[in-house]
Amino acid sequence: MSTITVGLDGSPESLAAADWAAREAQEREVSLRLLHGGEQMRYLYAPLAGVPAPGALDAQREWAAYMLRETESRLAQRHPEVRITTQQTEEQAVPALLAAAENTDLLVLGSRGLGTLAGFLVGSVALAVVARSPRPVVLVRAGASAADEHRPDATGAASTATPYREVVLGLDLENPEDAVIGFAFEAARHRAADLRVVHGWSLPAAYGYGAAMDAGLNDELTEQVRHRLTDVLRPWKDKYPGVEVREQAVVGGAGRHLVHASRDAALVVVGRKNRRSPVGGHIGSVTHAALQHASAPVAVVPHD
Repeated sequence: MSTITVGLDGSPESLAAADWAAREAQEREVSLRLLHGGEQMRYLYAPLAGVPAPGALDAQREWAAYMLRETESRLAQRHPEVRITTQQTEEQAVPALLAAAENTDLLVLGSRGLGTLAGFLVGSVALAVVARSPRPVVLVRAGASAADEHRPDATGAASTATPYREVVLGLDLENPEDAVIGFAFEAARHRAADLRVVHGWSLPAAYGYGAAMDAGLNDELTEQVRHRLTDVLRPWKDKYPGVEVREQAVVGGAGRHLVHASRDAALVVVGRKNRRSPVGGHIGSVTHAALQHASAPVAVVPHD
């Protein structure tokens, strides 16, 4: 049976991720697994010793088991039709989550939310998993709620009874990967939402600075980019006739445009190229910008 896995450490952001994952599991009619890794445990240190106090490890295990039970119970009350399982492992968080990703359809993690250091710090568990996961990973910020994914009602108040906000896809026309595009269309279809496709482009260096000042040339190249975007999306529109698609070709990097679009989005979808490296994975600048600053949950879809 298909499964969504969420990493839990008891933090507000991971609990928000669990809520999001449960709603997604209900929408997709799949099961949900709550996973807690050993590295995520709260350490209790003996004064001045720098080592766990006697009995601390047992206390940590008991706390983790309690947190998993409480989260499972809360989600089961809200989503009784979703099959929920829990898993507690002594393995460190990153390898535990990457191992779980091998046999799950979607991995969901919490972000640190928006602030002076928005998104993720390099070296964090979430960023390490995003860079190496073989499956799509969704990052959910702390404080995110179901109503955030829906348009406000007629009075401007938050609501879950209104249609979903749009799904936003950051598309690289140089490498229009099926896995990334398909994920975005499926997400829009599940939500009966519109899909906005954003592609950022720049004038080729071969044209030189003077050409950049030529409005006629810019218009011509913009039209070419739009035609290319339409051609790439045409078979997907035919496959998903119920999804309303808005195409947006923008000059410059797509990152800031995706961040802006995320303010009115239910989900932002970006890709990450799989790279075989002894020091781990890597994410591109557009994906990194979305992770750092997007207001909506961000789905990072790996591709070859």
